[in-house]
Amino acid sequence: TLSMLYLGKISLWDAVFYIPAQFIGGAAGVGLSQLMLGPRIWHKSVDYAVTVPGSLGDIGAFVCEFGISCLLLTIVLKVAHTRYASLTPFVAGTLVATYITFEAPYSGMSMNPARTVASAVWANEWPAMWVYFLAPVLGMMTGALIHRKILRTV
Repeated sequence: TLSMLYLGKISLWDAVFYIPAQFIGGAAGVGLSQLMLGPRIWHKSVDYAVTVPGSLGDIGAFVCEFGISCLLLTIVLKVAHTRYASLTPFVAGTLVATYITFEAPYSGMSMNPARTVASAVWANEWPAMWVYFLAPVLGMMTGALIHRKILRTV
C-alpha cells in the first residue's frame, strides 16, 4: 500500500483506510478459518500459520523478508509495464509459490505486516514482530524506488 502510494497509484485517503482494512481482514480471515477448521488451525504443527524467523535468526529473517519483498515488487512492476502485462498475476503467483517453497524456512514468509499480525493475534504469539513490520515495507519501498528511479517505467 505504501509503495503504491509512493508511486501515485492510490491516494492518501485510500491508503489511510486500506491499511487498517488489511489488518482487520487478515484477522477476520484467520478467525473464520478457526471456525471452519477448528483444532486443525491451532494444532502445534500449524499454530495459526504464525510467522517466525527460521534457522538464520532475526537478522537473517530480516534480510530474507527484505529481499523477497523487494524482488517481488520490482519484478511485478516491471512485467506489468511491458507487453507481457497480462502475465503479471502468473508471475506474481509463481514468485510467491517459489518463496513459500524455498524461502519460508528462513523467514516464515510474510511479505506483509497484516498477514503476520493476523496470525499472531489468534495465536497470541509475537516473535520478532519488528522484522515483519520493517523488512517487507522497506523491501517493497525499495522495489518501488528501483522501478521509478532505475527502470523508469512509472
